[in-house]
Amino acid sequence: MSYPQSSEPPQSSPPAPPAARSLTDRVGNRLRALHPAVWPVGLGVLGLAGATLLHFVDPNEPGIYPTCPWLLLTGTFCPGCGTMRAIALLTHGEILASISMNPLLWLLAPYIAWTYGLWLYRSVRPPKSPPKLTPGWFLWLFLIVVTAHWVLRNLPWFSFLAPGTPLFPGW
Repeated sequence: MSYPQSSEPPQSSPPAPPAARSLTDRVGNRLRALHPAVWPVGLGVLGLAGATLLHFVDPNEPGIYPTCPWLLLTGTFCPGCGTMRAIALLTHGEILASISMNPLLWLLAPYIAWTYGLWLYRSVRPPKSPPKLTPGWFLWLFLIVVTAHWVLRNLPWFSFLAPGTPLFPGW
């Protein structure tokens, strides 16, 4: 026995509503939609806000800012010890006092400014070809300089590298 075939297409069920996207998918899509310059500009604004806070709230006052965890645990200075006070002094125009708080910060300042400017420029005008990687010798040199500063500032012969010790005592 054969059944007559109808010329009507079979009825399909209505399409299912799209599945709710997860929070990480939604956040990821929002982050990808941002202009690339948002990140360097945002970091610059955050840095200026931090410098402004350090200008008006003195880091030399005890109890306002947390103690360096490395200094608290070991009693020795880390490579970054004195950076907050150096930036606070710089915002007040005391350059030599700022250098005496953390000389490494002043040694690395041109490199930090250059890389930040390059990051900002490349986010506004992306390069046509992929940028070159930082050479390995430079990374090793950077690591050696930071480690040497860390060790030397804790030795008695190089106490002038410790935070707050005047580099130029007569000045």
